[in-house]
Amino acid sequence: MSEEAAAAKATILVYSDDRGTRDQVRFALGRKVAADLPEVEIVECATHQAVSRTLDAGGIDLVVMDGESTPAGGMGLCRQVKDEVVNCPPVVLLVARVADAWLATWSRAEAVVPYPIDPVRLPASVAEVLRARLASEAQAR
Repeated sequence: MSEEAAAAKATILVYSDDRGTRDQVRFALGRKVAADLPEVEIVECATHQAVSRTLDAGGIDLVVMDGESTPAGGMGLCRQVKDEVVNCPPVVLLVARVADAWLATWSRAEAVVPYPIDPVRLPASVAEVLRARLASEAQAR
C-alpha cells in the first residue's frame, strides 16, 4: 500500500436502528480493521432515509448493515441500494442466525457476519471486503 493510500481514511457507514448495535460495530472495528489498511472513519445511520442520503452524497467505502433493523431491514435495504446507487460500495450484512446467510445472498451483500458481533470476525470480514474494493479501484486507474 502506498504512503498516500495509508494516509487516507476508509469511510464506513454503519446502519442499524439500534444504537447499541451501532456502538458494538464501532467498538469491534476500532481505528483500523487491519495493519495494511487505512484508518477507518465511521458514519452512523439509524434510518433507511439517512442511508440513502449518505450514499447519494458519496464518499462511503464500505457499508455494514444490520439485517435485524426495523422497519427497513438490512437485507432489503442492501438489495435496494445495490439496485439504485451508482457504484454502490460493498456491504457487510449482520444476520441473527447463521441459517439466514443463504437469504443474505438475495440481498447481494459482499459478506455476511452472524450475531453476536465478534470483535475478531467482523473486522476480518470488513478488511477482506475493503481490500477487494481498494484493489478493484487500483485496477480501474
